[in-house]
Order: sequence, then C-alpha cells, then structure tokens
Amino acid sequence: MQKPRTFRLDDGLPLALHGYAWLPDRLRRAGADVLRTRLLGLPTVALHGPEAARFFYDERHVRRQGAIPGPVRSTLFGHHAVHTLDGTAHRVRKALFVGLLVNGGIDGLVERVGRAWQAASQDWPGRGRVVLFDETSRVLTRAVCDWTGIPLTPAEVPALAADLVAMVDGFGSVGRRHLRARRARTRRENWLATLIDRVRRGEATVPEGSAVAAVAGHRDADGAPLDACTAAVELLNIIRPTVAVSWFVAFGGHALHRWPAHGDQLRAADPGFAEAYAHEVRRFYPFAPFVGGRAVTGLEWGGVRIPAGAIVLLDLYGQNHDPRLWPEPYRFRPERFVGREIGPFELVPQGGGDPRTGHRCPGEQITVALLRDLVVRLARLEYTVPEQDLRIPLHRIPTRPVDGLLIEVGPTA
Repeated sequence: MQKPRTFRLDDGLPLALHGYAWLPDRLRRAGADVLRTRLLGLPTVALHGPEAARFFYDERHVRRQGAIPGPVRSTLFGHHAVHTLDGTAHRVRKALFVGLLVNGGIDGLVERVGRAWQAASQDWPGRGRVVLFDETSRVLTRAVCDWTGIPLTPAEVPALAADLVAMVDGFGSVGRRHLRARRARTRRENWLATLIDRVRRGEATVPEGSAVAAVAGHRDADGAPLDACTAAVELLNIIRPTVAVSWFVAFGGHALHRWPAHGDQLRAADPGFAEAYAHEVRRFYPFAPFVGGRAVTGLEWGGVRIPAGAIVLLDLYGQNHDPRLWPEPYRFRPERFVGREIGPFELVPQGGGDPRTGHRCPGEQITVALLRDLVVRLARLEYTVPEQDLRIPLHRIPTRPVDGLLIEVGPTA
C-alpha cells in the first residue's frame, strides 16, 4: 500500500465546497483506502472499503459518544439520542427501536403508507404540476404518525412534514437551512415532550403497543425512564427517518425518468426486482456522504496510526461507487442486486454492520420496505415529467433533484 497522503490544513472548507465528492476525491488522490487530514481543527483519519467498515463498527475501535458534532445533534439526531450512545446503554436503547419492527411492525407501516399514497394520488390529476418530493413527504408523515400513535389531524400534516424535512435538509449546511432545521427540531421536541407527559399522566390515550406507548414506558440501562425531552427526541428518530424516505422516492422517480425501461419490470410488481431497484437507488444516488466517530484508543489500520480521540470517518458515498465492489458503478443497474446476498459491510448508504445491535441505522429496513413498495406505485402512476431542473448537485448535503421532481398526473391515475 502506498504511504497515505497527509493534508496539514483543515479540510472543513473543501468539504463545504465539494460535498459528496470531497472524501472520495481525497482518497483517490492519496492512492490508498486511508487518509490523514484535519476537520474542525482535530486530527482526522478517513477510511474506505468493507474491511474499513468492519473496523469502524467495532466498538473496541470507534465510539459515537461525543463524536457527533453539535450542529448535527441539534438538527438531525437530537441531543442524548440513541446515535450518541455506546456499549450497554446503546444496546438497551436500540432494543426499543428494534422491538417496534418485529411481529409485522414494518408491514403495518408499509400498509398505512400505501393507503395514504392511494388517497393522496387521487387528488393529483387536474392539479397541474405536483412536486413528487413534497407530496411523498406528506404521505409519509400522515402514515408514520398513524403507525406510531401520534395524534395528528389532516390540517396539521403539511406543517409537520415541512419540519421533518427541514431537520434532514439542514444537518449538512450552515446559514438559513441550518437555522430552519434547529427551529423545526425545537418546535417538534417541545410538542412531543408535551404528548409524552400527557400520556404518562393519563391525560392522553394512545394505542397499546404503539411507538408512543413504548417510548413513554421505556427504561434505559440504568433502569430509569427517559425524561420527556429525550423521549421526544427518540420519537422524532422514528418519524423523521421515515419521512426522509422522500429523498429516495424522488431519486427513484428520477431514475425512472432517465431509464424508463425499468418501469415495465416495476409495474409487474416482481418483488425481487422491486427490492433490487430499491437497493440500486440507495447505492447510486447520494444521501449520507460519510459517518464519523472517535478513536477509543491509539489504533492502527492499513499501516496508519490513528491517535486516541481522533475523528474517524467512514466513506459511504465513495464505497457505494467503488468499481472493486460494483462493476460500472456510475451506471444504474438494478439487476446487479437480483439474487445477490448483500454483505453487512458492502452496501452502506445508511452505514454498515448489524442494525439490531450496532450503529447501523435501525430504520434501514423501513427505508427498503417503503421504497420497494412506493417505486412500484410510482411506476403504475400515469404521469408525464415536464421541463424542469433535474440536476442533483453534489456540493449540497443532503442533495436531491433541484425541483423536487415535478410530475403531471393524468386523469386515469
């Protein structure tokens, strides 16, 4: 392996300027799967590849506690969230999320989303142009609140959807987008903390076995219930990632427009191809550029020393476009996933490892299930794609089609 290139200057500005391309480009120039640099004034080591992912998700090597920057906690995850924990505390809190997905939990959410999509799409014909991203966010908001047991009237859906989208849209930004995300999180944490307090006092009734009931009754590793603010954070960490599937649905529609031949196979509702299409959308299109943690102790990987406490980054976008893993990585080819067993450290749009116990996103199963269903529904919708800006700018994190994918739905939909 070539000696990794060291960048002495802080890479914060190049990251802000180049977005998703920053880390893959740096690693390509270094000619290695490991890179030393600096971020936020701290020594940083970036890693790439399945073996790097296996190393990164070993809690003996990399911890999350204290590793997520404050601006990201204040927008995307929330303070004291499961993402910020390690060891037993993380496993006990993670079990709360995993428990909600068993015994048909995901199927129940997919069913609700399907009904909400069907109801919403009946209103699209005759409206002229509709923004697929925006409409999907409202469908998902309505359905996930029903699934979790959060009381929500139809009139409240658009504002809540906008706030949930803002939390995701602002995590990788500064300025107006970031401030909008922080305000949205504060507003919704206060709203859900009040709901948790009312449920615990018996003033509000929620369905037995619902996410609200589970979070309100959960006890952490120390045996104590979550305080109302942390409970609100974790409720948001159920509904916010679900609404974030709007990004992937817009990407799925973008792919259908660029490569319409896949539409026939999706309309046939072949479950194997629909799932393969969902995986290829997640691999091909950009979502999270990388994930980060802190070195637990002095480490070494690939012959490179990693100081204790250093930031450790795992390259997600670059790995999902690595020709060593994905032949012709910049071609959209869902068939690459048909019949393929995906290793836990290969396809990493939402992290790697075991989602039941590790730090891999617990909502990944939901993402795949929802996307698999919604791309079939979208393919069966009679619509045209008018002139618009279909670019997906890689300097913007998170990115999406500039116009959100405008569609005009025909009267037979």
